[in-house]
Amino acid sequence: MVKPFIFLALFSVTLHAQMTYPTTRKVAHTDDYHGTKVADPYRWLEDDNAADTKAWVMEQNKVTFGYLEKIPYRGLIKQQLEKVYNYPKYSAPRRKGEYFYFYKNDGLQNQSVLYRQKGMSGAPEVVLDPNKLSADGTTRLTVFSLSKKGDYAVCGFSQGGSDWQEYQIMDMKTLKMLADKIEWVKVSGASWQGNGFYYSRYPKPEGSALAAKNENHQVFFHTVGTAQSADELVYEDKANPQRFHGVYVSEDERFSFLNISDRGKGKDGNALFYRESGQKEFKPVVAEITDDQFSIVDNVGNKFLLRTNKNAKNERVVLFDPADPDEKNWKEILPEKPEPLQGAGTAGGKMFVTYLKDVTTRAYVYDLNGKLENEVPLPGLGSAGGFGGEKEDKTVFYTFSSFNYPPTIFSYDIASRKSTVFRNPEVTFTPGDYETKQVFYPSKDGTKIPMFIVYKKGLKLDGTNPTILYGYGGFNISLTASFSPVLIPFLDNGGVYAQANLRGGAEYGDKWHEAGMRLQKQNVFDDFIAAGEYLIAQKYTSNARLALRGGSNGGLLVGTVMNQRPELAKVAFPQVGVMDMLRFHKFTIGWNWIADYGSSDNATDFKNLYAYSPLHNIKEGVNYPATLVTTADHDDRVVPAHSFKYIAELQAKAAKTTTNPLLIRVDVNSGHGASNTAKSLEQTADIYAFMFYNMGLSWK
Repeated sequence: MVKPFIFLALFSVTLHAQMTYPTTRKVAHTDDYHGTKVADPYRWLEDDNAADTKAWVMEQNKVTFGYLEKIPYRGLIKQQLEKVYNYPKYSAPRRKGEYFYFYKNDGLQNQSVLYRQKGMSGAPEVVLDPNKLSADGTTRLTVFSLSKKGDYAVCGFSQGGSDWQEYQIMDMKTLKMLADKIEWVKVSGASWQGNGFYYSRYPKPEGSALAAKNENHQVFFHTVGTAQSADELVYEDKANPQRFHGVYVSEDERFSFLNISDRGKGKDGNALFYRESGQKEFKPVVAEITDDQFSIVDNVGNKFLLRTNKNAKNERVVLFDPADPDEKNWKEILPEKPEPLQGAGTAGGKMFVTYLKDVTTRAYVYDLNGKLENEVPLPGLGSAGGFGGEKEDKTVFYTFSSFNYPPTIFSYDIASRKSTVFRNPEVTFTPGDYETKQVFYPSKDGTKIPMFIVYKKGLKLDGTNPTILYGYGGFNISLTASFSPVLIPFLDNGGVYAQANLRGGAEYGDKWHEAGMRLQKQNVFDDFIAAGEYLIAQKYTSNARLALRGGSNGGLLVGTVMNQRPELAKVAFPQVGVMDMLRFHKFTIGWNWIADYGSSDNATDFKNLYAYSPLHNIKEGVNYPATLVTTADHDDRVVPAHSFKYIAELQAKAAKTTTNPLLIRVDVNSGHGASNTAKSLEQTADIYAFMFYNMGLSWK
């Protein structure tokens, strides 16, 4: 049982009652949506570059950080987080030629460092250290793509958490950058073919990069040693400016594939084209964009292994023959299974495939004709990823992790079919001290929803435990079991962590996704509410000790549930959330989410979106949970205007009747996620401190 700090609790209530928030001016602005007039009094906050917006942010941060600084154990929490996080972290290695490449973070480095070594016993050498590229450590290495021979590499860099990238080229013999510089790259990789590579970019924005429309996504081919102005335009579609276009190349460089999606029109699938080296025109694998998805696993000679969800909600792998492209003649290699396909790739002449069974990974090896050769035994129930490599590889690497199993890197010998531990984690952590459960609870409509629950063994389940309920529920994304060192101090202080696998994700294939998207979005909120009710009913926690947390689409989730069930939790953390559901598609790349949400431009969608939009459903006279909204000034994915308008409305309508603080924390030189280790730990410390303080609890 966690003992309340009585004096602190009393002081906290007094402090909250006396809180004064910055005055946020209102403007007389109204929009007409299909005959419904909707006021938007904080429209001016959408201009993040305006002087009055910047002044407003400074005033809000002044109140928020003034509040946080008064929490007596805030510094202690940060110290503990730094201590548990301060251990070497490695990525699984990847071979290219005679070198193995991997990332390593010594512990508290702001960015992981890229290394290489000859063979598995060679001495590691630094290839690139992003920590030396900016004074505050917020320049990230986002792309590292080696040419086929390994003599050059594309290095992509992001500044201050932005999704915009700049590409440079490294000579891998000298480890020096060439003069080549490529700007305004976004939603792109770098795929080599011969003496150059394909990449995708937008035209240079006329104004602020944060406010750029992100339209007319173009594919270019860059030849090493030339200026960006000389790049060959490979593909664009000005008639459909909100489409994504990307070109990637087969390992043997014989084929290049063009992928086109049109999510701004609400289509969840893609078209796919190919061309052979030396050809100019792309030919269709699938010419029309629908809700069906297609991706290339690999080419087998002149045929393509194709992963798709068409006629297979859990996905399957088929063989496409360019000489006989008729879909009815596609050969089925891996039929659909009851479990959703999680990953499929090739290495060493084999196909490595993972499936999700009740949100845990199962891994298998097949030959290229689809014959099962063996299962790859995993250490337990958790998440495994990796298994990538080239055709000549004899060994592949994968990483296994679970809530109480720190990430461990394994090598898998293809010939012997055996896994061995390649690198154990060095974190100070005793797995046997913690309990991990998976439960299945009923949602409002009776659907069984899986949820992981983690806590320290011996914890008394008497309804008094501080509990974080985390969720996402969207965009076909699965929340799997993974280890996080920053959970350790929270669990050691009597905390319970619950991760709900809500509909809208990919945990059970497309049916699960579709059950939580567009007009079915309310199912996601019902699932999250039911998770909270389950935790309370089973005595893990109580309303007074429950905190809701989610980011991005999960921030939308928390904001909506706060409105629909304000009494469910004591504390709420809507992080970088999509809060204005009527205008999200007007900002940067927000139109990309129409496929999941729908659009207010459509009358039916508007009615649905307006009914749950966090910004538009805040009520007066309600006692809302203690709320800490988090966002960042460089978030050009979910722009900070969402959070700005939301907290302004929450403070204006709820401050008089809410006994809890309603605050916003705006990080600087950061983006949709924390731009470096220091910022990530600082934010986590503030979240734990805010949570415990508002629950009247101490931290030891």
